[in-house]
Amino acid sequence: MRGLTRAGKRASEMALNAGGGAINWFPGHMAAASRAIRDRLKLADLVIEVRDSRIPLSSANEDLQPVLSAKKRILALNKKDLANPNIMNMWLDHFQSCKQDCISINAHSSNSINQLLGLVELKLREAILKEPTLLVMVVGVPNVGKSALINAIHRIAISRFPVNDKIKRATVGPLPGVTQDIAGYKISSQPSIYVLDTPGVLVPSIPDMETGLKLALTGAVKDSVVGEERIAKYLLSLLNIRKTPLHWERLLHRREGFDEEPGNRFVKGSRDSLRRRNRLNNSDAVYVQDLVMEVQRTLCSTTMEFTGNLDEDNELESLIDAQLVALRKVFRIPHKPLDDSHGPVSKKLLTLFRSGKLGPFILDDLPEIAM
Repeated sequence: MRGLTRAGKRASEMALNAGGGAINWFPGHMAAASRAIRDRLKLADLVIEVRDSRIPLSSANEDLQPVLSAKKRILALNKKDLANPNIMNMWLDHFQSCKQDCISINAHSSNSINQLLGLVELKLREAILKEPTLLVMVVGVPNVGKSALINAIHRIAISRFPVNDKIKRATVGPLPGVTQDIAGYKISSQPSIYVLDTPGVLVPSIPDMETGLKLALTGAVKDSVVGEERIAKYLLSLLNIRKTPLHWERLLHRREGFDEEPGNRFVKGSRDSLRRRNRLNNSDAVYVQDLVMEVQRTLCSTTMEFTGNLDEDNELESLIDAQLVALRKVFRIPHKPLDDSHGPVSKKLLTLFRSGKLGPFILDDLPEIAM
C-alpha cells in the first residue's frame, strides 16, 4: 500500500504544479452551519456520518471528528456501486478493527437502506426503552449523498410506519452544498424518530493538496474552484502511476474476443459502429459502452506507445498531454486554433469517471495499521 500512497502524493503534486494553489471552499452558509451542527449534535441520540465509498478517509470532516467520536455513530459509506468491492471489504474490516460501526450503502437501493435502518434500530435499542422521542442526525461533506439517503429513508418509512405528519423530502441536487438549511424529518412514530438533514460541511482549510484533489475528483468541491483540466490531469496521473490503462488491456481483449464471435453484433475496433451511434442520444446505453471502450483503448494505446520514463514527472506530464489530445478525437471535440486548453475533454472524462463508467475505484489507501 505504500506504493499507492506515494502514487497519490505524486499525482497531487503534479496537479498542483499544473496551476493554482491550496484549495479553499468554505461558503458563509457553511460557517453558520458548522456552529448549528455542533449545537444540535448535543441533542442527537445517534449520528449517521455519510462518506463517499471512493474516499473513506478523505471525505471525513476532520473538524467534527472529535465531537462525532464521542457520540453513537454509524459510518455510512455511500456510492458503494462506484467503489472497488474487494478493497471496500478491506475498509469495512479496518473500521471494524477500530471498533467503529460501518456499513457500505447505495442510497438508491432499498435493500441497502433497509440494512442501514436495521443497524440504526439496533444501536438505538436501549435508548428506545428510555426516551419517547429520538433524534438521528445525518452529517457529511458536500455531495456524498446525504439528501438522497434521507429521501430513501422516507420512502421506506412511509411503507413501514403510520406517520400522520406531513412528509417532507430533502432537496437533492448534483452540485455540492445544495441543502443549505438544517431541517428535521419525522420518519417513525411509537417512538417518534426524527432524522435531521444538515448542510454539507467541508473543513475551512483542506489539510493537504491530495485530500483536496480527491474531494474535487469525486465532486465534493465545485469544479470551478479547482478547474476541470487540473482535476482531469490529476485523474490521469493516478491512472498512469497505478498502471490502470495496462490493466484495461486484458479487459479489452476479452470484450473484443466476445465481439468477434459469430452471431455477435459488433466487430473489433469498429469505428463505423461508433460513428453511427454517435448520432444517438448520449444516454443511449450501447453508445456509452462503446465510448467507454474507446476511451480505455485510447489511454491503453498511448501508454503502451509511450517511450519515456514515467518515473520522471515532466515525462509523465507529456504522456498526459498526449492522452488529452488523443481523447479529443474520441470525444469528437474540434480543435480550435491558438487554443491549447483541454476543458471540454476534461469535462467529458470526469463525467465518465464520476458515473462509474470507467470502472470502480477507491482512491484512499488503507492506513498502515490495517495491514
